[in-house]
Amino acid sequence: MTPQSLLPSLRKSTVALSILLLAGCAVGPHFVQPDNSLPRMPLSPRDDYRHMQETSVANVPVQWWVLFNDPILTELQQRAQAGNLGLQMAAKRIEQSRAQLGITSAQLLPGAAGNASYSRGGLSQHGRLAALGAPTSATGFWQLGFDASWELDLWGRAHRSREGATAALEARVYDHEAIRVALSAEVARVYLQLRGTQAQLNITQKNQAIAERALELIESRERNGVATGFEVASARAQVATVKGMVPALIQHRNALMNALALLLGEQPRALDTELKNAMPLPSLPSKVPMGVPSELAQRRPDIQRAEAELHAATAAIGVARADFYPRIGLGARIGVEAFESDDLDSWDSRFFSVGPTVYLPIFEGGRLKQRLALNEAKQKRVALAYRQTVLQAWHEVDNALDAWAAQRSLHANLQVSYEQNIQALKAAERGYQQGAVDYLRVLSAQRNVLESESRLNDNATDATLALVNLYKSLGGGWDPNALSIALSSLEADQ
Repeated sequence: MTPQSLLPSLRKSTVALSILLLAGCAVGPHFVQPDNSLPRMPLSPRDDYRHMQETSVANVPVQWWVLFNDPILTELQQRAQAGNLGLQMAAKRIEQSRAQLGITSAQLLPGAAGNASYSRGGLSQHGRLAALGAPTSATGFWQLGFDASWELDLWGRAHRSREGATAALEARVYDHEAIRVALSAEVARVYLQLRGTQAQLNITQKNQAIAERALELIESRERNGVATGFEVASARAQVATVKGMVPALIQHRNALMNALALLLGEQPRALDTELKNAMPLPSLPSKVPMGVPSELAQRRPDIQRAEAELHAATAAIGVARADFYPRIGLGARIGVEAFESDDLDSWDSRFFSVGPTVYLPIFEGGRLKQRLALNEAKQKRVALAYRQTVLQAWHEVDNALDAWAAQRSLHANLQVSYEQNIQALKAAERGYQQGAVDYLRVLSAQRNVLESESRLNDNATDATLALVNLYKSLGGGWDPNALSIALSSLEADQ
């Protein structure tokens, strides 16, 4: 039979197998997007803080840190996005998953390979074939060929594998964005803590100056027989206590600058020149855009990652179930072979073979059943992990809302305390100028002002940090719409 005469029968076999392929279907469960919302969950503080509500339903800004109106913070965020090593490692994991998807997708395509061989050998003169008259002299044997194979994916095994690899790639992409969200929040958190620590250091140094001035006055009073030794000892203890706070604050300031340098992927002390000089804390925005509750799952990359992992686990069940069914493929081989290399270009040296191949698992010792059970158990675990991720996201948002509202409420009271202490200081200064009170009363009033200013500074720092945690819980710091377009383009290319 010549290749020309084989073509009609080959076409018939191919058509029949194509019909069978079209009739086949992917086994295993189809992935259904899970429910990711809690009923009637509001994005607002509890009624306890209703009077402090300053939220809006505007979309959460991708670069939410610009609400602080601090150009240094904005610049640090940009540098962190470019230089953070954790973010770069996450990008490399995406490249690994993309390569794995390419490997898995190759299962859907035919495979082809060329081969060539040469061997030289001879028969034993005392062997059986020599006794039958076969020549025993050494001869060479040449063979050139081309092999092709294609497994027909009747039960969707390769398609499910590709589906799972695609979902795994999506999970790595969302993991990268989750790291981006955490990074932007961490940069803002450390920067705001740095500014709060610098303000606290400035207040402490002012307190030190007041304590030293009070000690001088009390020592002078003691020399004049007005103050006692107890008062002098107490004043000296106060000076030592305040002085002891300064080195700790300096060390904390330096550690925060190094922490920022690490987040930016830079060496220690790289940011000292830029950030050592104290600057005031950024002011809080008058309105906090938070979006609507129904969009929370789309804004949280960790929820999207958990959903993609559930998709991959569901596809793995289909792969395990497809292993129970026969694998049917097409194989073909064509080439030339001859004892002499000069005969390889002869038509009579040709050989070929073509036909279907079937693999049917009969006995695997329970391996296939246990693999299916393993993947089903994994899928159930990942489904529970998804529910846990969604529930935890809502808890984080609710706690962040309450923390932010509580800090705002506390800020109003501390602001009143600070203003009243300033009024008391002014009254003490007027009394001193009129001779009604001594200067120690003025120093005490100044100390009260600085203490209330310190509490107000701590609260302002905590309020800004609460807002950072709020935007982290809302999934701010990445662009879900742009990523969805990129993922759609990626899937179309595969």
